[in-house]
Amino acid sequence: MIELYKSGAYLVGNELIADDGNAEPKLSAMGIRADKEQAKKNTIAYDILKAHNTNDNMDELMIKFDCMASHDITYVGIIQTARASGMTSFPIPYVLTNCHNSLCAVGGTINEDDHMFGLSAAKKYGGIYVPAHQAVIHQYMREMMSGCGKMILGSDSHTRYGALGTMAIGEGGGELAKQLLCQTYDVAMPEVIGIYLTGKPAPYVGPQDVALAIIGAVFENGYVKNKVMEFIGDGIEGLGVEYRNGIDVMTTETTCLSSIWKTDDKVREYYKAHGREEDYKELKPRDAAYYSGIVYVDLSKIKPMIAMPFHPSNTYTIDELNADLTDILDEVEKKAVKTIDNPNIQFKLKDKIRNGKLYVDQGVIAGCAGGTYDNICDVADILKGHTIGADEFALSVYPSSQPTFMSLVENGAIFNIMQAGATVRSAFCGPCFGAGDVPSNQGLSIRHSTRNFPNREGSKPGNGQIAGVALMDARSIAATAINKGCLTSAEYIDVDFSKPKYFFNRSVYDNRVYNGFGKADNSEELKMGPNITDWPKMSPLTDNLLLKVVSLITDPVTTTDELIPSGETSSYRSNPLGLAEFTLSRKDPGYVPRAKEIQLAEKARLAGKNPASAYGELGPVMETISGKYSINNNNTGIGSVIFAVKPGDGSAREQAASCQKVLGGWANIANEYATKRYRSNLINWGMLPFLYNEDLPFENGDYIFIPEVAKTIEERRSEFKAYVVKNGDMKEFTLKIGDLTDNERRIILEGCLINYNRMLKMHSQI
Repeated sequence: MIELYKSGAYLVGNELIADDGNAEPKLSAMGIRADKEQAKKNTIAYDILKAHNTNDNMDELMIKFDCMASHDITYVGIIQTARASGMTSFPIPYVLTNCHNSLCAVGGTINEDDHMFGLSAAKKYGGIYVPAHQAVIHQYMREMMSGCGKMILGSDSHTRYGALGTMAIGEGGGELAKQLLCQTYDVAMPEVIGIYLTGKPAPYVGPQDVALAIIGAVFENGYVKNKVMEFIGDGIEGLGVEYRNGIDVMTTETTCLSSIWKTDDKVREYYKAHGREEDYKELKPRDAAYYSGIVYVDLSKIKPMIAMPFHPSNTYTIDELNADLTDILDEVEKKAVKTIDNPNIQFKLKDKIRNGKLYVDQGVIAGCAGGTYDNICDVADILKGHTIGADEFALSVYPSSQPTFMSLVENGAIFNIMQAGATVRSAFCGPCFGAGDVPSNQGLSIRHSTRNFPNREGSKPGNGQIAGVALMDARSIAATAINKGCLTSAEYIDVDFSKPKYFFNRSVYDNRVYNGFGKADNSEELKMGPNITDWPKMSPLTDNLLLKVVSLITDPVTTTDELIPSGETSSYRSNPLGLAEFTLSRKDPGYVPRAKEIQLAEKARLAGKNPASAYGELGPVMETISGKYSINNNNTGIGSVIFAVKPGDGSAREQAASCQKVLGGWANIANEYATKRYRSNLINWGMLPFLYNEDLPFENGDYIFIPEVAKTIEERRSEFKAYVVKNGDMKEFTLKIGDLTDNERRIILEGCLINYNRMLKMHSQI
């Protein structure tokens, strides 16, 4: 089904030639000289990155994007950051969608206040504003903003439009603020991994099945981590464009940096249907393109898949699961104990077995992954003439945009879905992050959405509530629905798929979307609701740091959702201090009070007072350090640090870092960082992304003193002398840090991106 090459490979035409020692004679026989370094420049990805690189050095890229996108969980903070840094207008098209905080039932008026802020910002700075319920962020970008050879930056981790010939990257808000300030996205030239598709999928196999099979093969081993996935091979031509989009959006769950596909006449037809044929051009690798690795996918062997809680890589074929239900569910339950890490909660799945079959409680088909036209048409064909029943099982379908919804109404698909007993909703991302269709306690929901992390379905383990999400393709969800919740592979459903033609109608966008790019009006006033606040003042890095360990997380991976939970907390995204109260709330409820306690000492320091007078236990610690180093209020910052084995998997939300910062966080320590975007978020908020890979010399509650930290950063050294200060002793150990660009060093030294840009503006005025 899927094979991972142990070495790189050359692509000549549609033929792969493994770089296994025999490549040179094979290429020579074809009249091609084996030149690996030159062949690396023959990929689609290389050409697009070169076209957007503002640096002469292709090893260290400095990218400027063609356009950007944010939704209503992230755009307020980004605009506030850029505004505080001196921005006066949006220099490139910036799309502000309203698809996450669309429901305004939590927090009073504040969700709609954010929307009004977004519209006023689009008018003031020249942006594009997509009102709530019109489209989920990525469907709008596919329909209206993508283009072959373009690059798009988004503040949502699933920013992926590779199937449309667009290299897109999901990053934290700081990186978008940089683009608004005409700065660059700096990254080392990534390796390119070829995703070679061959064969043709069975009619009952959907894009989520293919995506989950790939994720299951590459996530845990890091095969594509921080690399570009380039889709090639003769299997692409047999896939419709929306099918490709459905695979492509899930590449985020592999932890790759970005994705790109070769394009063809089907992509041309997509752009033509959307009135943008001029945005099409053929993209394909040149002969003898070299890929650092190959994921070989035989589409004909893909079976309907399921990703069990609590990760998209926890994959099985549905047949495997049904054949070995008790043992697999028992294993999933055991993994859940470690993931949930709450002795008061027991996550149970085996009790959902009835007469040897697994029964689920709910099905959801939604968002950028599940809510596409092709998916929903196939679902309608499966449901036609059936009923989902009048018992516990429920099914909800969310078309990804109003134009998609309109076409589904016109062709009768919506009628068939609703007649079967399913509910149809407007475009909304809620089911993907826990704000819509929350199942009951101990419920199991099957979803064609993007993630199934803990809390993604809206449960609150801290309150004794837990449910689980299993990811599946829309077709198998529909098959399960007509069997009243009995887990069923679409392979065993007798159906003729009608495949009705899609007709895009952009009139709803013309009537409702505010397009102000190039029309900034600085006389417009920003509409600042009572929950929208400016970022608090942040201090520059001091000569030394004294940090208290306030959380120590030993899980193999810590997701962004665990660092700052999604769901109801999203209503406070525009209030840095209000949102910070939720930091690690579902993982380590003691984090916030511990961070606030040590922050009292820093506030005293900044006020010129004795830090120990504000936090008594600090006195003996500072006394111990004073025996070896000269420390005072001017040269030693005081704050908190967390340790996690591998933090930052999942969402691009910068709040995972900024919430720590506003609570006095100065650093993270990790064995490794799950994604580049989380590490970038730390840096942009002035936090040090330390690395440590040995047995920990400290415990939760211990103090760490790092002398000459600013000097070490300035001198570009990668190792930092550090001490655990405990019981009157100082035990030395060494912290490391990965590569930092010159700009990243300055951001850390200045204390955050806002401070850095204020410094630049001040210097430019001298």
